[in-house]
Amino acid sequence: MSDIDKPVGDATKVVNAGRRPEWTQGIVSPPVWRASTILYDSVGHLRESASRDTHHRLFYGRKGTPTQWSLADALTSLEPGAEGTFLYCSGVAAVAAALLSVLSPGDELLLVDSAYDPTRGIANGLLKRFGITTRYYDPLIGAGIVDLIGENTRAIFMESPGSLSFEVQDVPAIVAAAKAAGVTTLLDNTWATPLFFPAIEHGVDLTILACTKYVVGHSDVMLGSVTAGPGHFKKLRETSFQLGQVASPDDCWLGSRGLRTMAIRLAQHQSSALTIAKWLQSRPEVAQVLHPALPECPGHDHFVRDFKGSSGLFSFVLNGGDEAARAALIDALDLFGIGYSWGGFESLAIPADPHRHRTVTERAAAGPMVRLQIGLEDPADLIADLEAGLAAFATVRG
Repeated sequence: MSDIDKPVGDATKVVNAGRRPEWTQGIVSPPVWRASTILYDSVGHLRESASRDTHHRLFYGRKGTPTQWSLADALTSLEPGAEGTFLYCSGVAAVAAALLSVLSPGDELLLVDSAYDPTRGIANGLLKRFGITTRYYDPLIGAGIVDLIGENTRAIFMESPGSLSFEVQDVPAIVAAAKAAGVTTLLDNTWATPLFFPAIEHGVDLTILACTKYVVGHSDVMLGSVTAGPGHFKKLRETSFQLGQVASPDDCWLGSRGLRTMAIRLAQHQSSALTIAKWLQSRPEVAQVLHPALPECPGHDHFVRDFKGSSGLFSFVLNGGDEAARAALIDALDLFGIGYSWGGFESLAIPADPHRHRTVTERAAAGPMVRLQIGLEDPADLIADLEAGLAAFATVRG
């Protein structure tokens, strides 16, 4: 079996992508190639190797082995029109490298106000120290982004849907405005993955995944990736090498293993999450369900137009209550773990407070918010668990 180029379905893509014969050598899964030093036959061989491009060539362990190349190649093949992918030790590392590959001192970044908090941390910390200015914008601004693009604007960072509150951005409109102004676009596409939103096909220049989530799928590896559109991979790769970025071959092997089942896992995450989200809509304890596939979610029209599916992460707003009532709900859950991250096989619940991570937007809510990661358990069991949690909430709320 080898990597294939003809049009196939998503499940077939993730099973076959990145499995070049020279990397698998007849083995179903590309093996783990661990390396730091690469040995050469002679000084002449060493000098000759140093003078050539090291892409997909053994040179030094930090430049990669077939284990890393296989996963990177697979992720590139999931993005029609992409030029290449670089892997990182975490999603945050991927965000940082992507931003540093396109920004210099004196530049300005437009960052969506609903971005993942560590992304905000990079902008307000590292980038600020390097003399890069950040301005935040409303995730629902759409084509209006053109009014914010200034003389020094070099990049627009999107995350759609947004962290915690799940606003769906008008990515095509923002991309069109950016291209007209010669501005680079970046998208954190972790929620949808390229299976549900092929970002490069939609004109995004750099698309970022916290592979820790759906690519790995088992909550046991930290991993990130950036896939570049035409004309952007060389600078991304150079910047990443200069930063000394490298993902462990063992972690990449686990990422490749997780990738093979991502399509079927996403289908189950989608089905179960929608079932539970619609059930929550019917509950008197719930004021609003923020799931992009539901009409009440901000930007839902963009979701219907642009996305091929929805994943397992969403939030809901409680009908009244306070921190103690919300904590009672979460603490009463048996099947939902309490913990950060998502995308694994287990369900999770955490308190969500978007107002703590906003600069220019604040939307009124009827009560506290809870974020759910719907895993691969039976949805009926998860609903029963949430019913008990809502009962505990109602008791404390009074």
